[in-house]
Amino acid sequence: MASFKLAIRIMITFSLCFPILQAEGATSSPEKVNLTVYYESLGKPCAEFIIRNLGEVFNGDLIDIVNLQLVPWANASINSTNNSISCQNGPDECKLNSLESCVLNLWDDVNKNYALIYCFEFLVIEGRLEKWESCFSELDLPQQPVLKCYNQGKGTQLGRKYVNETANLKPLCKFLPWVMVNNQSIGKDYANFTTFVCKAYKGPTLPAACHKLESS
Repeated sequence: MASFKLAIRIMITFSLCFPILQAEGATSSPEKVNLTVYYESLGKPCAEFIIRNLGEVFNGDLIDIVNLQLVPWANASINSTNNSISCQNGPDECKLNSLESCVLNLWDDVNKNYALIYCFEFLVIEGRLEKWESCFSELDLPQQPVLKCYNQGKGTQLGRKYVNETANLKPLCKFLPWVMVNNQSIGKDYANFTTFVCKAYKGPTLPAACHKLESS
């Protein structure tokens, strides 16, 4: 178990640091593929997808052709009477949804966002969600901006936006995680999102991850 935890920690650090070195010299491209993940923070299938599958987007320079968007609150509902939000898995999920919303909107850096959310969701899988604050020190990221956003209720405000966005999907979201490539659902084959991304990419140079798929 200890070695597994060490591997996870190395993977988080790699996701945070290495792609940033690649991204510094990269320019945005109109050929990039939109990869959107609608999820709930305490849903086990969502957490498993984030920590076991989604990390592939940072392998083989796939991130160079992807615009990754994470959308929490996907299974929450808004009370039309008082505008409050309820989450399928209770108040703890609303809290984590709020924290992750703040993370996603504080830093314009997909590497930092993914690494921190990965850490949160790993704790969900382990049943240690109460240790979420440890992720900041483990990843050497500032905690105060996220707490300020959360305490001011901005995460919940963002939640209303995300709930409405999810409700307006066509076709409607049927299960979570609901993964879309260029606004098209890939259904229950979401674990194989790399295949769909590579097929959708129309740019001049395929990344190594796509070449690997072709060779296999």
